[in-house]
Amino acid sequence: MRREEPAPAEAFIEAVIRLAWGLRVEIILAGGAISTGALTAAHLNPICGVIVVGGLAAVALGVAPVRRLLGRILSRAKIRRRWHRGVRTARIPAFEHQLPSVIGIDRLPAGERLDLRVPVGSCVADLESAAEVIAASLGVREVRVRRDPSNASRADVVVVRRDPLAATGPLAWPSLLAERLSLCDPIPIGVGEDGDTVSLTLPERNVLLGGEPGAGKSVALSLPVATAALDPTVKLWLLDGKLVELATWAGCAEHSVGISIAEAIDVLRQLRTEMELRYAELLAGRKRKVGPDDDMALHVVVCDELAHYLTGSERREREEFTSVLRDLVSRGRAAGVIVLAATQKPSADVVPTSLRDLFGFRWAMRCSTPQASDTILGAGWASAGYSAAEIDAACRGVGFLLHEGGVPVRLRAYHLDDGAVAAIAERAETIRRTFRDVRR
Repeated sequence: MRREEPAPAEAFIEAVIRLAWGLRVEIILAGGAISTGALTAAHLNPICGVIVVGGLAAVALGVAPVRRLLGRILSRAKIRRRWHRGVRTARIPAFEHQLPSVIGIDRLPAGERLDLRVPVGSCVADLESAAEVIAASLGVREVRVRRDPSNASRADVVVVRRDPLAATGPLAWPSLLAERLSLCDPIPIGVGEDGDTVSLTLPERNVLLGGEPGAGKSVALSLPVATAALDPTVKLWLLDGKLVELATWAGCAEHSVGISIAEAIDVLRQLRTEMELRYAELLAGRKRKVGPDDDMALHVVVCDELAHYLTGSERREREEFTSVLRDLVSRGRAAGVIVLAATQKPSADVVPTSLRDLFGFRWAMRCSTPQASDTILGAGWASAGYSAAEIDAACRGVGFLLHEGGVPVRLRAYHLDDGAVAAIAERAETIRRTFRDVRR
């Protein structure tokens, strides 16, 4: 049925009521001050009333805590009003009669995060499908909508007004000067859009890092590698398909392999044998996995340019490499084996899905297409607003990390230049020599 247009008088009254409701916070604050002045004037005299109103204004402007509190209240009211106006302008059928209620507001470096409740008769999917329309009506970069897993009527909405990661220069790694680190502790790897540090916890996890050339994969990979090197209890196994990216860490590694696929297979077989022996030890001790208190070193396999080992040489070698690496990724977690792999494009014709899908953590730097982004993060994330193809090519080190939170986090990775990597590697070699001497 066609909706009847309201009469001019009704439309005017509705507009006035809507305006007053939108300005209710300002009206309450101003009305409270004026009412206080009027009551004072009625009980004392008009001059006292004027003094009271002036005093309230002076307190609001001159007392810092009060000024900040009022600023937050008015700012949130403005954000709420702007959001309602944007949704109303978008003319979404599901919200024609009632708009989503704003329950909470948080300011972010990128814009605002809104905690919303959708009205009865609609769902969060209605809001999600209209995200682009709302973003256009608000005149912002993007609107991201995520349903609350515990409540179908609630949604977490991020209104992205600016890119806080684009304007920043190289970010110094917080652990740059650390004398020693532990791989069991969370590793700071970058800064998210909310300004908070994003950390990565590696034990019992495997990480697949992908992106186009020049996106910053190798620099991002150097952060967990540096942490592993500065932990003398960790054993490093390096597979360097470019020969030069991991060369600095060779002095900290148990084994370091270059472009030879045969040598890479031999090293992975050695580690698989170590894994089998460790499982036998766990079985004898009636344990399910390696714990932090066990005297068993964590083994970290770092493979830079994974595609080299999966596409080059003979088919038999490629299949053997894939089989051994897949075994380590699938069964190595409980035995303390961690695999960090980086490649330009882990598509099915390069990295078999039987191997790629085993990586629990995914880190996507800039990609050329949304499909390539989904190849790294998983199918469907690009259409949900998490596409590494939308990252500016000039923003090296910016990417999406899919880890503990279950939703990709956009972040800018900390930066380690060649000088910093060399200094950390030299320090790590000294720490490891000292550790070995003490163990003897």
